[in-house]
Amino acid sequence: MIIVSLKRKDNIVNNIKISGHANYAESGFDIVCASVSSIAITTVNAIIRVDSNSIKYSEEDGLLEIEILKNDKIVNILIDNMISMLTELEKQYKKYIKIR
Repeated sequence: MIIVSLKRKDNIVNNIKISGHANYAESGFDIVCASVSSIAITTVNAIIRVDSNSIKYSEEDGLLEIEILKNDKIVNILIDNMISMLTELEKQYKKYIKIR
């Protein structure tokens, strides 16, 4: 299962940790893992293009951690959009992704 852990300060997300594997299908054919990866990496890349100093992130197999260093309007919109997309995915694949 993929776990998306959100940490908030003053009701604003300041840290995101995405860990695990969905195990929906075998590696290379897992649409849930591919969807989560695509959503998360697209968001990270978009934020970096806007302001490379606004986040710090690290990734390795089965783990992506994002620390939001600057909460400005664009960064918050991109993060909120990512969370909304992951929430929609969670609704369809409850056994494979959980947002906390």
